Amino acid sequence: MREISRKDFLKHSALGFAGLSFIPSLTQAGEKENKMRRPTEEKRNYTLKNVRLETGFDYRNDEIVGTKTELFSIEIANGKIKKISQDQTDASAIDMEGLLMLPSFRDMHIHLDKTLYADEWRAVSRSGGVKDMIALEQRILPEMLKKATYKAEKLIELLQSYGSAFARSHVNIEPTSKLDSLRNLKVALEHKKDTFEAELVAFPQHGLYYTDSLPYMKEAAKMDIDFIGGLDPTTIDGAMERSIDTTIQLALDHAKGIDIHLHESGKTGLETIRYVLSKVNENPTLKGKTYISHAFALGRLDNAQQERIAEELAAAQVGIISTVPFGGLVMPIPTLLKHNVKIMTGNDSIVDHWNTMGTGSVLQKANLAAQLYGQVTEFGLSRMLKLATAGPVPLNDNGTQQWPKVGDEASLVLIEASCSAEAVSRMSPVRSLVHKGNIVY
Repeated sequence: MREISRKDFLKHSALGFAGLSFIPSLTQAGEKENKMRRPTEEKRNYTLKNVRLETGFDYRNDEIVGTKTELFSIEIANGKIKKISQDQTDASAIDMEGLLMLPSFRDMHIHLDKTLYADEWRAVSRSGGVKDMIALEQRILPEMLKKATYKAEKLIELLQSYGSAFARSHVNIEPTSKLDSLRNLKVALEHKKDTFEAELVAFPQHGLYYTDSLPYMKEAAKMDIDFIGGLDPTTIDGAMERSIDTTIQLALDHAKGIDIHLHESGKTGLETIRYVLSKVNENPTLKGKTYISHAFALGRLDNAQQERIAEELAAAQVGIISTVPFGGLVMPIPTLLKHNVKIMTGNDSIVDHWNTMGTGSVLQKANLAAQLYGQVTEFGLSRMLKLATAGPVPLNDNGTQQWPKVGDEASLVLIEASCSAEAVSRMSPVRSLVHKGNIVY
C-alpha cells in the first residue's frame, strides 16, 4: 500500500476546496513530510522508533521548570501498544525522528450532521434569538440534507488533520429532518470506520415540545445512539421540569447517557442545572453518563456559588462540556477542575449557519483556555492538554508517567513539540495520527 503523508491526506480532504483557505496553517509550503505508511489490512503490526515520550517533570528547588523526555520504540499490534522499549535498532521500524507522542485528541461537542464546510463561503445571518435560528434551520435543512453525508466526511477529515480521531456529535432529530440527519451521518461514519469513531447524541434542536420532536426522539432512542440530548427547556420548551423529565426517562428506558445543550445563563439556567442534579441523584445509573453542554449559567455565579455547584456536580458525576467561550462570559473551568468535575471541550460549529469561527482544532481550545485562565507555567500548560484529549495526559500531577502503557489502545498523535506544555502553548503542528492502530496519515 502506498505511503500517505499528512500533506497527501490534506490534499485529498476538504482543505483543497476553493473558498476554505481561511483554515490556518494546514497546507503551508515546505511542511515537513513524515514517513509513516499504512500497514496492510492483513497485518496491523508495526514499530515506531525514535518516538519522544514524557518521563517526568524537571524541578528547580520545588518549582517545575521543564519536562523530561526520552526516545523510545513503540511496537503496535492489533490496535494496541504491545511493547515500549528504548531499543532503536530495528531497521524495519518507522523512524519518527523525535516527534512527541501524545494521546490522540477528541472533539466532544460538534455537529457533524449539518455543516457548510466543503461548500461556498457564507457568513452568519442572524436576526434574532434561538427561536429565529430554529425557523431558519427549518427553511434550509431540506437542501442541506442533500449533501450531508459528503460534507460530514469532509468535516471528519478536517478534525483528523488536527489530530482528532474521535468526536461526540449531536444529530438533529426534529420534524423537519426527522431521522434523516442521523441516517446520513451513519453512512459517513461507516465510510470512516477504520480511522474515526463517534458517539452520537439524539438532539431535539428545534425543541422537544416547541416542535413535535418527541415521536422522532423516541424512534432515535431505539437506534444505535449513545446519548439523549436536550435544548434550553425553559426558553425553548417553556416547561423545564416536563422537558427534563422526558429526556431523563428516555435515557433510562433505553440505557443511554444524557447530554443537554443549556445556553440559558440566568436564573432558569441554574434551576435547570440543579434539577438535573436532583434527577441524577434519584437515578444513580445516570451518574458518570450525564453531561451539560455550555452551562453558561455557571459563568454568572459568584465564586462561592461556583465552588458549591462544582462540589455538587462532582458528587453526582455530572460532566460539563464547554467550548471555552471568551468575551463577556468566563466559565469557571479551573474551579470545576479543582473539584474533579469531568470537563471536556469541542468545536461545536465549524462552518455553518450558527457560527463560522471553528477551526477543527481542540488543541486550540486548550490553548485558549490556558490564555484565558493564566495557565502559563510548564505545569499549568501541561494540565490544559486534558481539554484536547478529553482526559488522558502523559504525566500525572506528581510527574509520574501514566501514558502510554503496554496494553493501551494505540490511538495517538505525533506532534512537532518537545513536551505537552509546548504543544499547548504553541499549538504545535500534528504530523501523524493513529487510530486504534490504523495509520490515518
